[in-house]
Amino acid sequence: MRIARFETLRWRDICKAAPGNKRMMTITGRNGHHAVRTARNDAPEPRPSDDGRDEAPETPLDEPRPQPVKDPPAEPDKGPYVAALGLIVVLTSSMVACAHLGTPSKNNVAGRYVTAQGRLAAIRRAQVWSPTNVASMDVRQGPAADDGFKPNESVTCNYTEKKMNGRSPKFACLLGPEDQVKVKYGRHNGEVYAEVAATRLFWALGFASDRVYPVQVICRGCPPSIQDTALATIQRKIGKDIETSDGSGWAWKELDQVDPGAGGAPRAQRDALKLLAVFIQHTDSKPEQQRLICLDKGEKPAGDQSCEQTFMIVHDLGQTFGKANTFNRNSVGSVNLENWSKAPVWADSKGCVANLPKSWTGSLENPPITEEGRKFLADLLGQLTDAQLHALFEVSRFPQRVDAGGPAAAATIDRWVEAFKAKRNDIVQRSCA
Repeated sequence: MRIARFETLRWRDICKAAPGNKRMMTITGRNGHHAVRTARNDAPEPRPSDDGRDEAPETPLDEPRPQPVKDPPAEPDKGPYVAALGLIVVLTSSMVACAHLGTPSKNNVAGRYVTAQGRLAAIRRAQVWSPTNVASMDVRQGPAADDGFKPNESVTCNYTEKKMNGRSPKFACLLGPEDQVKVKYGRHNGEVYAEVAATRLFWALGFASDRVYPVQVICRGCPPSIQDTALATIQRKIGKDIETSDGSGWAWKELDQVDPGAGGAPRAQRDALKLLAVFIQHTDSKPEQQRLICLDKGEKPAGDQSCEQTFMIVHDLGQTFGKANTFNRNSVGSVNLENWSKAPVWADSKGCVANLPKSWTGSLENPPITEEGRKFLADLLGQLTDAQLHALFEVSRFPQRVDAGGPAAAATIDRWVEAFKAKRNDIVQRSCA
Protein backbone atom coordinates (compact mmCIF):
# COMPACT_ATOMS: atom_id res chain seq x y z
CA MET A 1 0.00 0.00 0.00
CA ARG A 2 1.34 3.41 -0.92
CA ILE A 3 0.67 6.25 1.48
CA ALA A 4 0.73 9.93 0.58
CA ARG A 5 2.40 11.95 3.35
CA PHE A 6 1.79 15.66 3.62
CA GLU A 7 3.73 18.45 5.22
CA THR A 8 1.74 19.58 8.24
CA LEU A 9 -0.07 22.85 7.67
CA ARG A 10 -1.77 24.65 10.52
CA TRP A 11 -5.30 25.68 9.59
CA ARG A 12 -4.97 28.94 11.47
CA ASP A 13 -1.92 29.84 9.34
CA ILE A 14 -3.87 29.11 6.17
CA CYS A 15 -6.82 31.20 7.34
CA LYS A 16 -4.63 34.17 8.21
CA ALA A 17 -2.87 34.14 4.85
CA ALA A 18 -3.92 36.83 2.40
CA PRO A 19 -6.01 35.60 -0.57
CA GLY A 20 -3.71 34.20 -3.20
CA ASN A 21 -0.85 33.59 -0.79
CA LYS A 22 0.75 30.27 -1.65
CA ARG A 23 1.40 27.50 0.82
CA MET A 24 3.82 24.72 0.03
CA MET A 25 2.81 21.10 0.37
CA THR A 26 4.98 18.06 -0.23
CA ILE A 27 3.57 14.88 -1.69
CA THR A 28 5.66 11.77 -1.14
CA GLY A 29 4.86 9.03 -3.66
CA ARG A 30 6.27 5.59 -4.26
CA ASN A 31 10.04 5.05 -4.02
CA GLY A 32 10.40 8.18 -1.92
CA HIS A 33 10.14 10.63 -4.82
CA HIS A 34 8.75 14.02 -3.90
CA ALA A 35 6.59 16.42 -5.83
CA VAL A 36 6.12 19.97 -4.56
CA ARG A 37 2.79 21.62 -5.10
CA THR A 38 1.46 24.99 -4.07
CA ALA A 39 -2.06 25.56 -2.88
CA ARG A 40 -3.95 28.84 -2.54
CA ASN A 41 -6.19 29.57 0.40
CA ASP A 42 -8.78 31.09 -1.93
CA ALA A 43 -9.62 27.74 -3.51
CA PRO A 44 -13.28 27.36 -4.47
CA GLU A 45 -15.72 25.90 -1.97
CA PRO A 46 -17.10 22.41 -2.46
CA ARG A 47 -20.10 22.55 -4.75
CA PRO A 48 -23.25 20.46 -4.95
CA SER A 49 -23.71 18.14 -7.90
CA ASP A 50 -26.92 18.06 -9.88
CA ASP A 51 -28.42 15.60 -7.44
CA GLY A 52 -27.69 17.79 -4.40
CA ARG A 53 -24.72 15.74 -3.21
CA ASP A 54 -21.41 17.30 -2.41
CA GLU A 55 -18.45 17.19 -4.76
CA ALA A 56 -14.86 18.00 -3.88
CA PRO A 57 -13.55 21.32 -5.21
CA GLU A 58 -11.05 21.62 -8.00
CA THR A 59 -7.96 22.76 -6.12
CA PRO A 60 -5.62 25.12 -7.96
CA LEU A 61 -2.19 23.57 -8.36
CA ASP A 62 0.21 26.13 -9.76
CA GLU A 63 3.48 24.32 -10.25
CA PRO A 64 4.02 21.15 -12.31
CA ARG A 65 5.26 18.07 -10.52
CA PRO A 66 8.95 17.31 -11.25
CA GLN A 67 9.34 14.06 -13.12
CA PRO A 68 12.19 12.05 -11.55
CA VAL A 69 14.21 9.70 -13.73
CA LYS A 70 13.51 6.13 -12.77
CA ASP A 71 12.82 2.73 -14.23
CA PRO A 72 9.29 2.25 -15.53
CA PRO A 73 7.11 0.60 -12.91
CA ALA A 74 5.89 -2.91 -13.44
CA GLU A 75 2.33 -1.63 -13.19
CA PRO A 76 0.76 1.81 -13.44
CA ASP A 77 1.74 3.91 -10.43
CA LYS A 78 -1.47 5.06 -8.77
CA GLY A 79 0.39 6.83 -5.99
CA PRO A 80 0.06 10.31 -7.54
CA TYR A 81 -3.69 9.89 -7.81
CA VAL A 82 -3.93 8.88 -4.15
CA ALA A 83 -1.73 11.83 -3.23
CA ALA A 84 -3.80 14.26 -5.28
CA LEU A 85 -6.99 13.03 -3.65
CA GLY A 86 -5.42 13.50 -0.23
CA LEU A 87 -4.37 17.02 -1.21
CA ILE A 88 -7.95 17.89 -2.16
CA VAL A 89 -9.27 16.57 1.15
CA VAL A 90 -6.66 18.48 3.19
CA LEU A 91 -7.30 21.76 1.40
CA THR A 92 -11.08 21.36 1.61
CA SER A 93 -10.78 20.63 5.34
CA SER A 94 -8.70 23.76 5.74
CA MET A 95 -11.35 25.91 4.12
CA VAL A 96 -14.04 24.52 6.42
CA ALA A 97 -11.80 25.03 9.44
CA CYS A 98 -11.34 28.69 8.52
CA ALA A 99 -15.01 29.25 9.22
CA HIS A 100 -14.52 27.81 12.70
CA LEU A 101 -11.76 30.26 13.47
CA GLY A 102 -14.04 33.23 13.02
CA THR A 103 -12.82 35.03 9.93
CA PRO A 104 -13.72 38.74 10.29
CA SER A 105 -16.69 39.88 8.25
CA LYS A 106 -16.12 42.03 5.18
CA ASN A 107 -18.79 44.41 6.46
CA ASN A 108 -16.96 45.33 9.65
CA VAL A 109 -18.96 48.47 10.34
CA ALA A 110 -18.29 50.31 13.59
CA GLY A 111 -21.04 49.79 16.12
CA ARG A 112 -22.24 46.53 14.62
CA TYR A 113 -20.39 44.14 16.91
CA VAL A 114 -20.26 43.38 20.59
CA THR A 115 -16.96 42.99 22.40
CA ALA A 116 -15.65 39.58 23.41
CA GLN A 117 -16.64 40.41 26.99
CA GLY A 118 -20.12 41.38 25.85
CA ARG A 119 -20.53 38.10 23.98
CA LEU A 120 -19.40 36.07 26.98
CA ALA A 121 -21.86 37.92 29.20
CA ALA A 122 -24.64 37.15 26.73
CA ILE A 123 -23.74 33.45 26.73
CA ARG A 124 -23.63 33.29 30.53
CA ARG A 125 -27.24 34.42 30.82
CA ALA A 126 -28.53 32.70 27.67
CA GLN A 127 -31.67 30.59 27.53
CA VAL A 128 -32.27 27.55 25.32
CA TRP A 129 -35.88 26.64 26.10
CA SER A 130 -39.23 28.30 26.84
CA PRO A 131 -42.24 26.71 28.54
CA THR A 132 -44.75 25.45 26.00
CA ASN A 133 -47.90 23.34 25.81
CA VAL A 134 -46.46 20.64 23.58
CA ALA A 135 -49.68 18.74 22.86
CA SER A 136 -51.41 21.91 21.63
CA MET A 137 -48.77 22.89 19.05
CA ASP A 138 -50.00 22.83 15.45
CA VAL A 139 -47.03 21.14 13.85
CA ARG A 140 -48.49 21.18 10.37
CA GLN A 141 -49.19 24.93 10.25
CA GLY A 142 -46.04 25.80 12.16
CA PRO A 143 -45.24 29.08 13.91
CA ALA A 144 -47.91 31.73 13.33
CA ALA A 145 -46.46 34.93 11.88
CA ASP A 146 -47.51 37.72 9.54
CA ASP A 147 -44.61 36.91 7.22
CA GLY A 148 -45.15 33.13 7.34
CA PHE A 149 -46.48 30.79 4.66
CA LYS A 150 -49.05 28.02 4.50
CA PRO A 151 -47.82 24.48 3.82
CA ASN A 152 -46.95 24.08 0.12
CA GLU A 153 -48.04 27.64 -0.64
CA SER A 154 -47.07 28.87 -4.09
CA VAL A 155 -44.71 31.84 -3.69
CA THR A 156 -43.50 34.10 -6.52
CA CYS A 157 -40.27 36.01 -6.06
CA ASN A 158 -37.61 37.83 -8.08
CA TYR A 159 -34.14 36.30 -8.23
CA THR A 160 -31.35 38.46 -6.87
CA GLU A 161 -27.64 37.86 -7.37
CA LYS A 162 -26.01 37.10 -4.04
CA LYS A 163 -23.26 34.75 -2.94
CA MET A 164 -24.76 32.16 -0.64
CA ASN A 165 -22.79 30.29 2.03
CA GLY A 166 -22.84 26.52 2.29
CA ARG A 167 -23.06 23.79 -0.28
CA SER A 168 -26.73 22.87 -0.62
CA PRO A 169 -28.68 24.32 -3.58
CA LYS A 170 -30.04 27.71 -2.59
CA PHE A 171 -30.49 31.26 -3.82
CA ALA A 172 -31.65 34.69 -2.65
CA CYS A 173 -35.00 35.95 -3.84
CA LEU A 174 -37.00 39.16 -3.34
CA LEU A 175 -40.62 39.01 -2.24
CA GLY A 176 -40.74 42.79 -2.02
CA PRO A 177 -38.37 45.78 -2.04
CA GLU A 178 -37.31 45.16 1.57
CA ASP A 179 -38.07 41.46 1.85
CA GLN A 180 -35.23 39.22 0.70
CA VAL A 181 -35.45 35.53 1.61
CA LYS A 182 -33.24 32.49 1.32
CA VAL A 183 -34.70 29.70 -0.80
CA LYS A 184 -33.44 26.12 -0.62
CA TYR A 185 -34.72 23.89 -3.38
CA GLY A 186 -34.58 20.57 -5.21
CA ARG A 187 -36.13 17.15 -4.65
CA HIS A 188 -32.65 15.61 -4.35
CA ASN A 189 -31.69 18.12 -1.65
CA GLY A 190 -32.28 16.44 1.70
CA GLU A 191 -32.21 19.76 3.54
CA VAL A 192 -35.50 20.80 1.91
CA TYR A 193 -37.21 18.07 3.93
CA ALA A 194 -35.05 17.88 7.05
CA GLU A 195 -35.12 21.56 8.02
CA VAL A 196 -38.91 21.68 8.08
CA ALA A 197 -39.20 18.63 10.32
CA ALA A 198 -36.32 19.52 12.65
CA THR A 199 -37.25 23.18 13.18
CA ARG A 200 -40.89 22.31 13.85
CA LEU A 201 -39.90 19.59 16.28
CA PHE A 202 -37.67 22.03 18.17
CA TRP A 203 -40.42 24.67 18.14
CA ALA A 204 -43.11 22.26 19.35
CA LEU A 205 -40.92 21.16 22.27
CA GLY A 206 -40.05 24.73 23.30
CA PHE A 207 -36.51 24.98 21.92
CA ALA A 208 -36.23 28.17 19.88
CA SER A 209 -35.29 27.85 16.21
CA ASP A 210 -35.61 29.81 13.00
CA ARG A 211 -38.86 29.34 11.07
CA VAL A 212 -38.70 27.20 7.92
CA TYR A 213 -41.71 26.90 5.62
CA PRO A 214 -42.30 24.23 2.93
CA VAL A 215 -43.34 26.03 -0.25
CA GLN A 216 -43.43 25.92 -4.03
CA VAL A 217 -41.39 28.74 -5.54
CA ILE A 218 -41.97 30.45 -8.86
CA CYS A 219 -38.74 32.29 -9.53
CA ARG A 220 -38.67 35.25 -11.88
CA GLY A 221 -35.30 35.85 -13.48
CA CYS A 222 -33.65 32.71 -12.14
CA PRO A 223 -30.71 31.47 -14.23
CA PRO A 224 -31.21 28.21 -16.18
CA SER A 225 -29.08 26.33 -13.65
CA ILE A 226 -31.81 26.77 -11.01
CA GLN A 227 -34.49 24.15 -11.61
CA ASP A 228 -36.89 22.03 -9.57
CA THR A 229 -38.13 24.80 -7.26
CA ALA A 230 -41.52 23.16 -6.81
CA LEU A 231 -39.96 21.52 -3.75
CA ALA A 232 -38.49 24.39 -1.78
CA THR A 233 -38.29 26.06 1.61
CA ILE A 234 -38.16 29.66 2.76
CA GLN A 235 -36.44 30.54 6.02
CA ARG A 236 -37.39 33.36 8.37
CA LYS A 237 -34.85 34.16 11.06
CA ILE A 238 -35.87 35.11 14.57
CA GLY A 239 -34.08 37.64 16.76
CA LYS A 240 -30.94 39.66 16.11
CA ASP A 241 -27.49 38.09 15.92
CA ILE A 242 -25.06 38.90 18.69
CA GLU A 243 -21.79 39.09 16.76
CA THR A 244 -18.18 39.96 17.40
CA SER A 245 -15.80 41.15 14.70
CA ASP A 246 -14.55 37.54 14.51
CA GLY A 247 -17.95 36.25 13.44
CA SER A 248 -21.11 34.84 14.91
CA GLY A 249 -22.51 31.50 16.03
CA TRP A 250 -21.41 29.23 18.87
CA ALA A 251 -19.75 25.87 19.36
CA TRP A 252 -21.57 23.29 21.45
CA LYS A 253 -18.91 23.29 24.16
CA GLU A 254 -19.89 26.91 24.85
CA LEU A 255 -23.15 25.68 26.36
CA ASP A 256 -21.04 24.81 29.38
CA GLN A 257 -20.34 28.55 29.86
CA VAL A 258 -24.00 29.30 30.51
CA ASP A 259 -24.35 30.24 34.18
CA PRO A 260 -27.66 29.64 35.99
CA GLY A 261 -26.37 31.97 38.72
CA ALA A 262 -26.32 34.77 36.13
CA GLY A 263 -29.83 33.94 34.96
CA GLY A 264 -28.81 31.41 32.29
CA ALA A 265 -30.45 28.10 31.41
CA PRO A 266 -30.08 25.27 33.93
CA ARG A 267 -27.98 22.21 33.12
CA ALA A 268 -31.06 20.03 32.57
CA GLN A 269 -32.30 22.19 29.69
CA ARG A 270 -28.87 22.43 28.09
CA ASP A 271 -28.36 18.66 28.28
CA ALA A 272 -31.84 18.15 26.85
CA LEU A 273 -30.86 20.32 23.88
CA LYS A 274 -27.71 18.27 23.33
CA LEU A 275 -29.69 15.04 23.53
CA LEU A 276 -32.27 16.38 21.07
CA ALA A 277 -29.44 17.15 18.62
CA VAL A 278 -28.29 13.54 19.01
CA PHE A 279 -31.85 12.26 18.63
CA ILE A 280 -32.13 13.80 15.14
CA GLN A 281 -28.42 13.12 14.34
CA HIS A 282 -27.39 16.75 13.80
CA THR A 283 -24.15 15.90 12.02
CA ASP A 284 -23.08 19.33 10.67
CA SER A 285 -22.72 21.09 14.02
CA LYS A 286 -20.06 23.67 13.12
CA PRO A 287 -20.40 26.99 14.99
CA GLU A 288 -22.12 28.90 12.18
CA GLN A 289 -24.96 26.37 12.25
CA GLN A 290 -25.94 27.79 15.66
CA ARG A 291 -26.90 31.38 16.48
CA LEU A 292 -26.52 33.52 19.59
CA ILE A 293 -29.46 35.92 19.37
CA CYS A 294 -31.14 38.77 21.19
CA LEU A 295 -34.93 38.88 21.34
CA ASP A 296 -35.10 42.40 22.83
CA LYS A 297 -36.91 45.04 20.81
CA GLY A 298 -34.86 47.77 19.18
CA GLU A 299 -31.38 47.73 17.70
CA LYS A 300 -29.05 44.75 17.94
CA PRO A 301 -26.50 44.90 20.77
CA ALA A 302 -23.11 46.44 20.03
CA GLY A 303 -20.01 47.17 22.05
CA ASP A 304 -20.64 46.35 25.70
CA GLN A 305 -24.42 46.73 25.40
CA SER A 306 -26.40 44.02 27.14
CA CYS A 307 -29.39 42.01 25.97
CA GLU A 308 -32.06 40.93 28.44
CA GLN A 309 -33.47 38.09 26.32
CA THR A 310 -30.49 36.12 25.06
CA PHE A 311 -31.01 32.74 23.38
CA MET A 312 -28.70 30.08 21.98
CA ILE A 313 -30.52 28.40 19.11
CA VAL A 314 -29.72 25.86 16.40
CA HIS A 315 -29.93 27.68 13.09
CA ASP A 316 -29.27 25.16 10.29
CA LEU A 317 -30.79 21.71 10.77
CA GLY A 318 -30.55 20.48 7.19
CA GLN A 319 -28.27 17.53 7.92
CA THR A 320 -30.62 15.63 10.23
CA PHE A 321 -32.85 12.55 10.31
CA GLY A 322 -30.06 10.44 8.86
CA LYS A 323 -26.77 9.25 10.30
CA ALA A 324 -23.95 11.48 11.50
CA ASN A 325 -20.98 10.97 9.18
CA THR A 326 -17.51 12.36 8.68
CA PHE A 327 -18.14 14.35 5.49
CA ASN A 328 -21.79 15.36 6.09
CA ARG A 329 -22.91 13.54 2.97
CA ASN A 330 -26.40 14.50 1.86
CA SER A 331 -27.49 10.97 1.02
CA VAL A 332 -26.26 9.60 4.36
CA GLY A 333 -27.03 12.32 6.87
CA SER A 334 -30.16 14.02 5.58
CA VAL A 335 -33.55 12.26 5.72
CA ASN A 336 -32.51 8.63 5.31
CA LEU A 337 -34.84 6.36 7.25
CA GLU A 338 -32.64 3.29 7.07
CA ASN A 339 -29.66 5.16 8.50
CA TRP A 340 -31.64 7.11 11.09
CA SER A 341 -33.50 4.09 12.45
CA LYS A 342 -30.23 2.17 12.87
CA ALA A 343 -28.32 5.02 14.55
CA PRO A 344 -28.53 4.36 18.32
CA VAL A 345 -29.35 7.18 20.70
CA TRP A 346 -26.75 5.98 23.22
CA ALA A 347 -23.11 5.14 22.62
CA ASP A 348 -23.21 2.09 24.93
CA SER A 349 -25.71 -0.36 26.35
CA LYS A 350 -25.33 1.29 29.76
CA GLY A 351 -24.67 4.82 30.92
CA CYS A 352 -25.69 8.08 29.34
CA VAL A 353 -23.09 9.05 26.77
CA ALA A 354 -25.15 9.96 23.72
CA ASN A 355 -24.20 8.67 20.29
CA LEU A 356 -23.16 11.38 17.82
CA PRO A 357 -19.88 10.72 15.98
CA LYS A 358 -18.05 13.94 15.19
CA SER A 359 -18.05 15.08 11.58
CA TRP A 360 -15.11 17.00 10.14
CA THR A 361 -17.00 20.25 10.67
CA GLY A 362 -18.74 19.27 13.88
CA SER A 363 -18.43 20.80 17.34
CA LEU A 364 -20.60 18.21 19.11
CA GLU A 365 -19.39 14.67 19.77
CA ASN A 366 -20.90 11.96 22.00
CA PRO A 367 -22.04 14.34 24.75
CA PRO A 368 -22.51 13.00 28.31
CA ILE A 369 -26.08 13.55 29.47
CA THR A 370 -27.22 13.99 33.06
CA GLU A 371 -30.29 12.23 34.42
CA GLU A 372 -31.98 15.63 34.74
CA GLY A 373 -31.33 16.36 31.07
CA ARG A 374 -32.52 12.93 29.92
CA LYS A 375 -35.71 13.19 31.95
CA PHE A 376 -36.36 16.76 30.78
CA LEU A 377 -36.32 15.73 27.11
CA ALA A 378 -38.14 12.44 27.75
CA ASP A 379 -41.02 14.32 29.37
CA LEU A 380 -41.27 16.71 26.41
CA LEU A 381 -41.11 14.00 23.75
CA GLY A 382 -43.73 11.99 25.63
CA GLN A 383 -46.25 14.82 25.20
CA LEU A 384 -46.20 14.58 21.40
CA THR A 385 -49.30 12.81 20.08
CA ASP A 386 -49.39 10.33 17.22
CA ALA A 387 -51.36 12.89 15.21
CA GLN A 388 -48.59 15.46 15.70
CA LEU A 389 -45.91 12.98 14.63
CA HIS A 390 -47.82 12.10 11.45
CA ALA A 391 -48.31 15.81 10.73
CA LEU A 392 -44.59 16.46 11.30
CA PHE A 393 -43.45 14.05 8.58
CA GLU A 394 -46.36 14.85 6.26
CA VAL A 395 -45.79 18.62 6.19
CA SER A 396 -42.06 18.01 5.71
CA ARG A 397 -42.86 15.87 2.63
CA PHE A 398 -40.66 12.99 3.80
CA PRO A 399 -42.28 10.36 1.54
CA GLN A 400 -41.06 12.33 -1.49
CA ARG A 401 -37.46 11.85 -0.36
CA VAL A 402 -37.28 8.57 -2.27
CA ASP A 403 -33.70 8.61 -3.54
CA ALA A 404 -31.66 8.85 -0.33
CA GLY A 405 -29.87 5.53 -0.05
CA GLY A 406 -31.74 4.04 -3.02
CA PRO A 407 -35.30 2.73 -3.41
CA ALA A 408 -35.02 0.64 -0.25
CA ALA A 409 -34.79 3.83 1.80
CA ALA A 410 -38.11 5.18 0.53
CA ALA A 411 -40.49 5.23 3.45
CA THR A 412 -44.06 5.93 4.37
CA ILE A 413 -45.08 8.34 7.09
CA ASP A 414 -46.05 5.37 9.26
CA ARG A 415 -42.52 3.99 9.08
CA TRP A 416 -41.03 7.36 10.07
CA VAL A 417 -43.41 7.62 13.01
CA GLU A 418 -42.51 4.09 14.08
CA ALA A 419 -38.79 4.93 14.01
CA PHE A 420 -39.40 8.16 15.95
CA LYS A 421 -41.31 6.36 18.70
CA ALA A 422 -38.63 3.66 18.99
CA LYS A 423 -35.94 6.30 19.52
CA ARG A 424 -38.16 8.12 21.99
CA ASN A 425 -38.51 4.89 23.97
CA ASP A 426 -34.72 4.54 24.09
CA ILE A 427 -34.59 7.89 25.89
CA VAL A 428 -37.56 7.26 28.15
CA GLN A 429 -36.38 3.84 29.30
CA ARG A 430 -32.74 4.77 29.99
CA SER A 431 -31.61 5.74 33.49
CA CYS A 432 -28.68 8.10 33.98
CA ALA A 433 -28.84 8.20 37.76
